[in-house]
Amino acid sequence: MNPFVYACIAPHGGEIIPELQGSSPERMAVTRKSMVKLGQQMAAANPDCIVVLSPHGTRINGRFSITDSERLDGSWSENEATFTMEKKVERDLARKINEEALKNGLPSSTINFGTAAGPISCLPLDWGAIIPLRFMPDVPVVVITPSRDLSFQELFTFGESLRTAVADYGNKVGLIASCDWAHAHDEQGPYGFDPAAKEFDNQIVELIKTNQLEKMADFDADFIEAAKPDGIWQTLILAGAIPPEERQIEFLSYEAPTYFGLICAGVLAKRKI
Repeated sequence: MNPFVYACIAPHGGEIIPELQGSSPERMAVTRKSMVKLGQQMAAANPDCIVVLSPHGTRINGRFSITDSERLDGSWSENEATFTMEKKVERDLARKINEEALKNGLPSSTINFGTAAGPISCLPLDWGAIIPLRFMPDVPVVVITPSRDLSFQELFTFGESLRTAVADYGNKVGLIASCDWAHAHDEQGPYGFDPAAKEFDNQIVELIKTNQLEKMADFDADFIEAAKPDGIWQTLILAGAIPPEERQIEFLSYEAPTYFGLICAGVLAKRKI
């Protein structure tokens, strides 16, 4: 049985946050509306904590990085505005996730900074977590960042370990796969333009809509490099944590209003017939 009370695939473009939308609120309006719905669904599930899979947290080459500080603190700035956030870390769950991953032979580590405990024990909260969490209930979190050096099979296996740890944890847990997609839609963007971006995002939309998340592992490495997504790694962990027979995907929206693609999708527990 799916141990998560709610899960979702959510983007992390800064302008999604209302406080950072600036003078062009229409630019990510479709995604912003979808994020409000994802947040409402997460709140209705009433989680005690939320696990965020982020590509932009503290990376350890070749390892899964799991926050184990007392708190996380960070900010993100766009359009001459700044949004700040502080979160308590659910350290018991963080350690359970790491222990289960190590038990399964995975390269996993918990991370801390400053002091072992207390107010100085604080890691940076990255924008991959800040932006989706802006729309979610205010509960403790665990942020996990996978290295890009890990194999797709290791991502699946880590997802299975995460599932076991959450099932053993006993409290209600939500899951966010923080993902932006192809980053090469606009020649004026930092990664330039590549026609692979549109094709890649079209295929990703179809895989999510048809509940075939596992097939993201079949993409050719050159195709991934040309499109420059940052969502495959987190989504494959989610796929390992919630197998297809236990998930019902509610696809909400896709848009690419700037140089990168944005997708919002809820992952609900599949109803038994």
